[in-house]
Amino acid sequence: MPNNDNLADHLLETSIAVLQSQKKLGDKAMSQLDESGFFWTPDLESNSIAVIVKHLSGNMVSRWTDFLNTDGEKPDRNRDDEFVDDIANRLCSQSA
Repeated sequence: MPNNDNLADHLLETSIAVLQSQKKLGDKAMSQLDESGFFWTPDLESNSIAVIVKHLSGNMVSRWTDFLNTDGEKPDRNRDDEFVDDIANRLCSQSA
């Protein structure tokens, strides 16, 4: 009979390795963009890479926070706000 602690450790280690690998791929892809590339959209109905990354971050924070005890979106998540392109404004105010 497998040891549940070993299985849990393996699952956690594997999950972390997969997430780190995905982050590395995303970092490599985004390193090929200049700043304007992060905010480019093909049309008014599309999201920029910056907004998509903001949404993915919100999704993962919500899903992984307290994941052993709660499931799904957390009550404090504001999903709609994740699609508001306020990133450029924050970057400009931080560098000022």
